[in-house]
Amino acid sequence: MTEDMSPAERYALARQRAAEQATALAPFREMYEFELDPFQIEACKALEAGKGVLVAAPTGSGKTIVGEFAVHLALTQGRKCFYTTPIKALSNQKYNDLVARYGAGRVGLLTGDNSINGDAPVLVMTTEVLRNMLYAGSQVLAGLGYVVMDEVHYLSDRFRGAVWEEVIIHLPDSVTLVSLSATVSNAEEFGDWLDTVRGDTQVIVSEHRPVPLWQHVLAGRRMYDLFEEKEGAQGTRREVNPDLVRLARLENSRPLGRDRRRGSLREADRERERRQRSRIWTPSRVEVIERLDAEGLLPAITFIFSRAGCESAVQQCLYSGLRLNDEAARHRVRALVEERTASIPREDLHVLGYFEWLEGLERGIAAHHAGMLPTFKEVVEELFVQGLVKAVFATETLALGINMPARSVVLEKLVKWNGETHADITPGEYTQLTGRAGRRGIDVEGHAVVLWQRGMDPAALAGLAGTRTYPLRSSFKPSYNMAVNLVAQFGRHRSRELLETSFAQFQADKSVVGISRQVQRNEEGLAGYREAIQCHLGDFEEYMRLRRELKERENELAKQGASQRRAQAAAALERLKPGDVIHVPTGKYAGLALVLDPGLPGRSDRHRGYDSFDGPRPLVLTAERQVKRLAAMDFPVPVEALERMRIPRSFNPRSPQSRRDLASALRTKAGHLVPQRHRRSRAAAADDTEISRLRAELRAHPCHGCDEREDHARWSERYHRLQRDTRQLERRIEGRTNTIARTFDRICRLLTDLGYLRGEEVTEHGHRLARLYGELDLLASECLREGIWEGLGPADLAACASALVYESRQTDDAMPPKAPSGPARSALTEMVRIWGRLDALEEEHKINQAEGVGQREPDLGFAWAAHRWASGGSLDEVLREMELPAGDFVRWCKQLIDVLGQIAAAAPPGSTVARSARKAVDGLLRGVVAYSSVG
Repeated sequence: MTEDMSPAERYALARQRAAEQATALAPFREMYEFELDPFQIEACKALEAGKGVLVAAPTGSGKTIVGEFAVHLALTQGRKCFYTTPIKALSNQKYNDLVARYGAGRVGLLTGDNSINGDAPVLVMTTEVLRNMLYAGSQVLAGLGYVVMDEVHYLSDRFRGAVWEEVIIHLPDSVTLVSLSATVSNAEEFGDWLDTVRGDTQVIVSEHRPVPLWQHVLAGRRMYDLFEEKEGAQGTRREVNPDLVRLARLENSRPLGRDRRRGSLREADRERERRQRSRIWTPSRVEVIERLDAEGLLPAITFIFSRAGCESAVQQCLYSGLRLNDEAARHRVRALVEERTASIPREDLHVLGYFEWLEGLERGIAAHHAGMLPTFKEVVEELFVQGLVKAVFATETLALGINMPARSVVLEKLVKWNGETHADITPGEYTQLTGRAGRRGIDVEGHAVVLWQRGMDPAALAGLAGTRTYPLRSSFKPSYNMAVNLVAQFGRHRSRELLETSFAQFQADKSVVGISRQVQRNEEGLAGYREAIQCHLGDFEEYMRLRRELKERENELAKQGASQRRAQAAAALERLKPGDVIHVPTGKYAGLALVLDPGLPGRSDRHRGYDSFDGPRPLVLTAERQVKRLAAMDFPVPVEALERMRIPRSFNPRSPQSRRDLASALRTKAGHLVPQRHRRSRAAAADDTEISRLRAELRAHPCHGCDEREDHARWSERYHRLQRDTRQLERRIEGRTNTIARTFDRICRLLTDLGYLRGEEVTEHGHRLARLYGELDLLASECLREGIWEGLGPADLAACASALVYESRQTDDAMPPKAPSGPARSALTEMVRIWGRLDALEEEHKINQAEGVGQREPDLGFAWAAHRWASGGSLDEVLREMELPAGDFVRWCKQLIDVLGQIAAAAPPGSTVARSARKAVDGLLRGVVAYSSVG
């Protein structure tokens, strides 16, 4: 090639190569067997030039190369580099990668659970650990040159996202920031903010996937391409596969009937349609894996948005006899599994489901979800990377950064439960999930397969697959802990200025422009509505005001009636006794039921710890053989005993036979009884003088006789609805400016009232709060301050501290878990009392939990398990009683250990709490919790 160059061109090329060899990038590139992509080279060059970088690129494109170059630069310059990740599993994984490249002596790990080589020049840590270091002014920060923030798009996370912004704002100016993000549609906006708060930042966006991704739909036995390429005057364009469009149309069409023109059956057409319809079905999980195996598309990850669904999928494959590993692979799997699980006590293996899990692994099949034991998840990841597990059924948590790519990704459904409702997955979620398909350096192409579901719209799916980006939105909110740390370090005025530099405020100020435009459009619409309301008989606005006043008064009376009915219903519940036959008026378990336990304070061993907070919650046996604990919402009207029955002493609610026999007796004895219906009286409304007056004025108004009255009324309703919306927009504009700082001011006023702040000074209580991180930081501090944990033993304190971290996955558990008795129960009751006082204070100071600020109610659902485990109880006993997956149990224990460590550090000098907290940690950190390296 150089032979064709002129002497001047050869000289220029030689100078360019010599210049490149003098850079840190040249030796770094030689550490990799593959050529770096253009976006990686661009980002590395920017870093070496002293700029910060934001790299936004698809999953699997190799963004972490840029982070590794920051590590290389730090070591070359004799400085430190912190590599931060959102989750401990990712931190562990990155730590192992960097140790393999640079050696254990130069790399350390800090995740809260683990502290390895904390003085190393390269430290891998979770983002929370770095945030805590910054607030504490840790000496470890000395010499820090680079911080890599992997998966920085986590700052959108409404629970933990604020941590990322805190770190970005508070890092010293001398630190160069490397931000690695999934592809987001507003990377330039985020880059503008980084440029504002961190200085010169270069934004590098790459849409290129190193391994092409093909999109498919699997319907019946046929795999359809989602897109079809068409050549046209404008070049090649992608369109939805017309075969899929026909499939959807066929499924939604009615079967052919008689041809009325000919009066005959078109049998040939009907037969053809029947054959076509027979091809439209959703293949089973086993059929999908067998199909992928036959086409050479394994290994595959099938995303199922349910833990139970993942476990069920593995069982279905096992029952079908599916085997994806040969004998040699099976032996390799068993050897690795036995080596990695050797430290697990043998008596725990059965309760952990070890043998069923091992059988699946030996066949090349596994589940992967947050409910699994962390050690089990690590083994699945390792076997998958080695090609010894070929089919994994996973929840979407696997898509959050774990290095576990596959040849194919399967999506069973495009709808998932988001905690409140079943919602369509977003384009960003689709991109994140399917981004796992295609292993760089192994696969020529990746494959995303969506299973056909009834009612599927191929065009909507194409929209999901074709939208590769999603916006990054700040979730930053000041907290109590943040406030005292900021004031201690910078004072209130400087802290306020710092908060105004947050990405949340940056976005809020920019969004005012769009809201103002919407207000202008609304005002134009209001003018049009105002014309449509005009009535030739009189003032129609005055007439509508009367109608609204009448409606509001009727609604007010209806609410008063409902309140009275609720009070009567609660009183009726308190009169129930065991053996009463009742009729549950509404809800999921409406119908005949037998009261087993009225659920009154002091009457229910199983409900101890809950009844004093929630009121009566009767435990009943339904006529359908279900034993359920009901709540006040199931009784909107008073309930009375229809009959009495004797409950046999031998009755066991856990025994299906006992439930069946007693339910049969219930139907025999009381099946004919029908409860007297409560009639809702309209007497209150009829007797109300205000309603009578308004009705008379309405009838006497001139506009009441207008022929177009209801048309005018509809336009008037639209006018008032738009006017209300416009006022809300105007209030949003007024509230946008300094929103973060105003929330900070409210928090500071509340902390001043409680004695945590005194002007610009942080008090002794405030310094204690500064050491407590978490959602319920202020509640924990108040508990220490009031001494309600003084004198508690380790297990009792563990039970109380669990209420600060645990959050139930379901709020409608039929059989609430037990709470410990004795001192722990009394302390938990006091914690709820303190929370109630804080909740009232927050309302007084306009601190809104709905906006992510404030203290949620403590959750007592893990208290018994924490107490029992810290007391030395067996794993089998705790998991069976709690009905909790082992992975969840370990995760909550790890979080509980974290908060107990904070409590020990924050407890007043001479307090017994610190000693009990440390002993509680020792009691919790054993067995299944101790040998799980990932929390």
